[in-house]
Amino acid sequence: MKEKLLTTKNVVFMGMFSALAAVLMLFEFPLPFIAPSFYGLDLAEVPVLIGTFAIGPVAGAVMEVVKILIKLVLKPTSTGFVGEFANVVVGWALVIPAGLIYRFKKTKKGAVMGMVAGTGIMAVTGVVINALVMLPFYSNFMPLESIIAAGAAINPAVSNVWTFAIICVGPFNIIKGIVVSLITALVYKRVSVIIHGVNTGVSAKKNHANV
Repeated sequence: MKEKLLTTKNVVFMGMFSALAAVLMLFEFPLPFIAPSFYGLDLAEVPVLIGTFAIGPVAGAVMEVVKILIKLVLKPTSTGFVGEFANVVVGWALVIPAGLIYRFKKTKKGAVMGMVAGTGIMAVTGVVINALVMLPFYSNFMPLESIIAAGAAINPAVSNVWTFAIICVGPFNIIKGIVVSLITALVYKRVSVIIHGVNTGVSAKKNHANV
């Protein structure tokens, strides 16, 4: 598996997808009707998810890490690496389940099942990691009461860390997963043709050399 993953072709594509994801992380927009403005939605998971479907779930896990490393070169951390750690974990929660399901069921239905499962797992993971890690950490910079109040301004049912995570962060990640999945579904076929076309070309050259 290691030898198959670390082919020249795969390493090149993993690097390209990771770099594109890192750049996309720099462009985010808020969803003020769901979560406070300090939660921004980006499309960084689109190239990672495409790469995961094309190369495999292990590649997806690697690309999530490389994406963050490249992003840190472009823009240093402002959260003491806690935000970057959370981003990797939440990203894994999306791409690894999606990649595993698609790996064993390589059909359109399998891809949809994978993205639905990944979105659900990402939403749950986002709730837990925000309640246990992110919100307590951000309380060092912004009073926790102010964070909760920002959530309550959107939905009065928010009253503590867990209700904030469930009511604001959960739906935020569900919307993110849906947007990322739709774009991936629209783009993947074209990108897949390019990737497998390169693979076919490499195989043809090898066969020609053997002859």
